[in-house]
Amino acid sequence: MKIYVGNLPYAVDDDRLRAIFGAFGEPVSAAVVVDRTNGRSKGYGFVEMSDDDARKAILGLNRTQLDGRTIWVNEARTKA
Repeated sequence: MKIYVGNLPYAVDDDRLRAIFGAFGEPVSAAVVVDRTNGRSKGYGFVEMSDDDARKAILGLNRTQLDGRTIWVNEARTKA
């Protein structure tokens, strides 16, 4: 399952995102979306995990505090 993670602190990188979600299972991938022009985080990212681990991570992390920001964690929507 692909998970959307929003309102990330700008200092969070792919490795830290993977570590945060690693507490709930083994992430297949973790990527923070960055601006192409300046390489800075856009404040959101995506994590892929098994369905069971993803559900645990969503329940455990949605609306929690990370470096003073409330992060939003839910199943990613598919592109239309």
